[in-house]
Amino acid sequence: MTDTVPEQVNGHAEPNVQLLKFAPEPPPAAPAPAPAPAPEKPKRRVRIDHLRRVIVEVRADEGYTTLVRNAAYTWGGARILARRAWDSRTTARHERMMRAAEAAGNEDLVRQWEQRAYAYRFARHRRRVEILQMVANAPKTIATGAGAGAGVLLLLGVMLAWGTGDVHNVLTPINATVELLTWVSFLASVVWEPILYALPLIALGAAWAVGRRQHTAPAWALPADAEDRDVVPDEGAILKALGNLGIAPLNKAIKNGWQPRWVSPTTRSGPGWHTQLQLPMGVTVEMVNGKKKVLAHNLLRKPVEVWPTEPPKLPGTLDLWVADQGSLSGPTPPWPLLTEGTVDYFKGVPVAVSQRGEPIMGKLMAANWMVGGIMGSGKSSLVIALLLGAILDPLVDVEAYVMAYNVDYDPLRPRLRALVKGDEDEQIEAAVHALRRLRDEVTERGKLLEELGGDNTKLTRELAQKDPRMRPKVVVFDECHELFMHKEHGKEAAELAVKVMKKARKTGITLVWVTVSPTADSIPRDVTRNTSHRVAFAVGDHVANDGLLGSGKHKAGVTATTLIPGEDVGTAVTVGFTNKPFEVIRSHYVAREPEKGVDEVTPVVERALKAYKVGDVWEVPETAAADVLTDVAAVLGDEPRMLTQEVLHRLAERNPTAYLEWGPTDLKAALEPYGAEQYKSGGKSMVSRTRIQEAILDRLAETDEDEGDPEI
Repeated sequence: MTDTVPEQVNGHAEPNVQLLKFAPEPPPAAPAPAPAPAPEKPKRRVRIDHLRRVIVEVRADEGYTTLVRNAAYTWGGARILARRAWDSRTTARHERMMRAAEAAGNEDLVRQWEQRAYAYRFARHRRRVEILQMVANAPKTIATGAGAGAGVLLLLGVMLAWGTGDVHNVLTPINATVELLTWVSFLASVVWEPILYALPLIALGAAWAVGRRQHTAPAWALPADAEDRDVVPDEGAILKALGNLGIAPLNKAIKNGWQPRWVSPTTRSGPGWHTQLQLPMGVTVEMVNGKKKVLAHNLLRKPVEVWPTEPPKLPGTLDLWVADQGSLSGPTPPWPLLTEGTVDYFKGVPVAVSQRGEPIMGKLMAANWMVGGIMGSGKSSLVIALLLGAILDPLVDVEAYVMAYNVDYDPLRPRLRALVKGDEDEQIEAAVHALRRLRDEVTERGKLLEELGGDNTKLTRELAQKDPRMRPKVVVFDECHELFMHKEHGKEAAELAVKVMKKARKTGITLVWVTVSPTADSIPRDVTRNTSHRVAFAVGDHVANDGLLGSGKHKAGVTATTLIPGEDVGTAVTVGFTNKPFEVIRSHYVAREPEKGVDEVTPVVERALKAYKVGDVWEVPETAAADVLTDVAAVLGDEPRMLTQEVLHRLAERNPTAYLEWGPTDLKAALEPYGAEQYKSGGKSMVSRTRIQEAILDRLAETDEDEGDPEI
């Protein structure tokens, strides 16, 4: 006889579980037809369900799970500590890094780790030889030390006896030392035994703590309310975050024992962490990008702080950069040209810092810009910083056509060649007329370039200084969707824009398109395709994102849809600024808030106007060469020495135009004639303040000698 009873598992009833129930035999009754024999299969099912219930109940027992959890913590922690000890005493870590670099095809990194492994083996051999020598010399050293100590104590005793007049005091220091050693030995004998017995417990406790921190217990044995996630996205945290994205192929691979292959282990990269992981079969980077918000949550980050992409040369590999918590939300550094400095159109303008804190130069020569995002996301701040830098080059002419009524460009009006504002037909016609003029000017500049430059078909600063007709020009079309969507002039404007952009890159004409509506209808695709620098602030959807950054960028993880309007102001996703597939930047903000009494724009415009002369001609002063000794002394400050890379970084911040592209070799070439070049200290390249100061003093002394002493 069988009854259906609910099965109690973790306090919940699960019906339809067949259990056998035995009862006494009933009294004989009237004969009845014999029932058909029950099939054997249901009986087996009863036993399997019963066994499963027993296993679940046993696992649900708190004592059992606690025992398994803590045992797994201890065993897993011991394994981790053993592996760390092995890595610290051998070249296992170097071999692992070499294999990863070799798998990634990075031969330079392989050679670096080979050199590190060789240096480690050499240092280890030297330490062992020194230990053997120390052991061999130990008896002599001990004897010498004991004799010297006894001599000192005896000398103190003689002096004490001489002072007190008691000859017995000669041995007093020696007796006191012997008593001290006796007490120390006694205390050691008392403390030693408890410490000796406690050492295994301390070791087990340390292993348990490491295992608990790394969650080495089975998932079913972990406490439900003890989710202890670390803010450092190491390999374990990344795997756990990926395993909780809800991606079916990835979950299946993990369940089947997938062993992750780290193309590049997790390392520090700027204000964040970088890693590369080869995904299992059936899992794409697009699948991970589809769960970006969940991935950021699992890593205790905001979506804007997590960037999963696929490297162009490593298909099937997840390239993940995770920023430090809050590192992309603080204030940006001041604009480097806020109070001093000039700009060279042919070298670019500092406009932002990267997500790693590096200066970002906005290229002007042979470049076109597309800047988009919703209102209040920071578009104008980036464009204003770009234009302020452009007008600091006396060669550059700037025009602005704003198909709206705003005051963003008004402070720049004194230095602009043209400023048109408004969204009526009159202003639209003015913008179209400007494009027609640019089309003709591009053709004329091409002819002049051939005459002036000969074989050189690219505009240079020298050629621009020879002929005012070849001076660089930056033209901004703000709210350009109003222009391209105009019923009468839109089609012509799109055709003119494409013609100008295709021919302008070598003639010194830069076009900047700004819009809040980057769609296929508002921005012609050919305009986007011919744009070298694309900037996407916070956008509403993937259509706007791909309209700015290019088709397919959203699926590839290069997306600004995760930027939060009103919170990530000034933060943008860019393409074309560096040699990387994309770059997250934070634009500089040159403040102009009259209601608060703040105006940083007008002083820059006034500096730019100082080169203006009568007759509407722009003076072209000779650009003063950077004084490397003075600049290095300034960035060193009070530091006696500084790492070469840090010096280069500070020089780039101080004068991006002169030093942004400098490397250690450039710095050495500049300092070597003065005898102040960098030197090695502890295997690291350093710059000495003393050397720099001596070089400056020597240069001043040579200058005085050349000028002669006025008193003679």
